[in-house]
Amino acid sequence: MKIGFLVNDIETEQAGYTTTRLAMAAINKGYEAWVMTPGDFAYDPDEKIRARARHAPKDKYKSGEPYLAGLRSSKARTRRITVDDLDVLMLRNDPSQDTEDPWKQNAGIDFGRLAMRHGVIVLNDPNGLGKAMNKMYFQQFPEEVRPRTLITRDRDEIKEYIKQENGRAIIKPLQGSGGKGVFLVDHATTRNLNQMIDALTRDGYVIVQEYLPDAEEGDIRLFMMNGQPLRHKGKYGAFRRVRSGDDIRSNVHAGGTIAPAEITDAHLRIAEIVRPKLVADGMFLVGLDIVGDKLMEVNVFSPGGLGSAQKFEKVNFSNAVIEAIERKVDYMASYRRRFSNVQMATL
Repeated sequence: MKIGFLVNDIETEQAGYTTTRLAMAAINKGYEAWVMTPGDFAYDPDEKIRARARHAPKDKYKSGEPYLAGLRSSKARTRRITVDDLDVLMLRNDPSQDTEDPWKQNAGIDFGRLAMRHGVIVLNDPNGLGKAMNKMYFQQFPEEVRPRTLITRDRDEIKEYIKQENGRAIIKPLQGSGGKGVFLVDHATTRNLNQMIDALTRDGYVIVQEYLPDAEEGDIRLFMMNGQPLRHKGKYGAFRRVRSGDDIRSNVHAGGTIAPAEITDAHLRIAEIVRPKLVADGMFLVGLDIVGDKLMEVNVFSPGGLGSAQKFEKVNFSNAVIEAIERKVDYMASYRRRFSNVQMATL
């Protein structure tokens, strides 16, 4: 099996990243794992899609550090590959990390659509990802699992909504990830509210959400694969993120810490409610962020933390993901490519 991984930047990948773990798992199973970035693609005059890509030099790796060192070294296999010859292309870049280079944000989706037409299995489905380029996608999930939400750029509307929420709400940009630009508005911060609003609306629309008291305990990241909670050897691919001190954000990038997660019936109910939408949009691997009995975010672009779940549950979720991809390649061969990409993404 030949699998390609699209990342934002090979130089900024880290040993613990989920993409690194997936690429290593593929290599350790004897497969080819090529890594490329948004600027590496080309659509040639012969109508083939090609990309400058790298492959780590060894055929076995025990940890991410030597894998990444090899991938970045002069010993790495660097080649202009034909993307059409890949069995699978995983779009693991995060468009929100490329706001300074907007042309990069849609490159994976655009070239992924072309690769899909040439018979490559593209995960997550690029058309589905195209619908999810900002947090407005979240509003397409059933209201019963979402916090009460206002999306606007109007200062007076924001202030009136916060008043309706008894002066306490979460305010954040419509676009972005990793907890950037997320603020808690309460009585202590009211005096700075105008400045907060001005700072956030300068870059576009703002999301204002009801504050959930359960957020004091952090949130749960639950992985979904093929439209179902990721489960391997009886263990759920999940972990709990605990906020640091007075910081309202529980994202690890924002200083939060991780702990084991206990998956409850409430969490599984949320997973079941969002499942039809994820399947319809061809979302193979997704991270659900859950607080109490409410869904806070649906992460479809490069959801991370698989290693954190693996740390606590002592099972190799990366292998489970690669094995699921293996089955898709087998299905496509057995059925002579009769399935569409969006169907194959969650089979």
